Amino acid sequence: MNPHSVNADLHCHSTVSDGTLSPEEVAALAKAGKVGLWALTDHDELGGQARAAAAAQAQGMRYVSGVEISVTWANRTVHVVGLAVDPGHPILVDGLASIRTGRQARARTMGDKLAALGIQGAYEGALRFVSNPDLISRTHFARYLVECGAACSTQDVFKRFLAEGKPGYVAHRWAALGDAMEWIRASGGTAVIAHPGRYQYTDLEFSALFDEFRARGGEAIEVITGSHTPDQFVEYADVARHYGFRASRGSDFHGLDDGRHMPGTLPDLPTDLVPVWTDWL
Repeated sequence: MNPHSVNADLHCHSTVSDGTLSPEEVAALAKAGKVGLWALTDHDELGGQARAAAAAQAQGMRYVSGVEISVTWANRTVHVVGLAVDPGHPILVDGLASIRTGRQARARTMGDKLAALGIQGAYEGALRFVSNPDLISRTHFARYLVECGAACSTQDVFKRFLAEGKPGYVAHRWAALGDAMEWIRASGGTAVIAHPGRYQYTDLEFSALFDEFRARGGEAIEVITGSHTPDQFVEYADVARHYGFRASRGSDFHGLDDGRHMPGTLPDLPTDLVPVWTDWL
């Protein structure tokens, strides 16, 4: 099978982390979008993998297990997706558990900061959108701030309050890049830098990130993603060519109101790039 003929969506989220739909509901949307190869990649959590795999099978889709790991690199947050991982591997399971600790304390501090800005009850409000309190995130706060009228959209919340450098932002020390790579590789997976166009690094910092990622066994980057602009599709296709990375594709779907592409609706990868899923067909 020609891997370029496969409609792959290898980056989606469910209520197991910060999505608004269950793994089964996201699988149904992927099927509606004619996805042939799907992965659920919840943040720092593998709890939805069995449900996602079963739902994909029921929908007649191939499934690849996945997770999106939060990493601190050069004092900023980077996300690394692990694909085709073993969801039960103890090194991966224990590593993810180690970085989920601390989210509650960070969330309470965010609530305090937002209260100082006149937005009361944000922590309690965010909790109403959380299925697992250990995974409370900025996205849950964003949904509450839209609900209470403090912002007009989740994108507006991040722009005004919760992005790095904004008054409600609270930094958190996530996994080291080397640790995340070790967890993914130990579990038999492939490491992918998620949506590189979102990171505010200089050209020199990006070069250092890509060099270290490759040296530690990193194999791919997301080129076509719902978090990239069309110009960034072109830019990161060039990065993949330069470093010899395989290319991944994923909507980064979180919910029907997140303003990103629906599963399966992204443009195709450039035909000269090697899809990350080539060996999984």
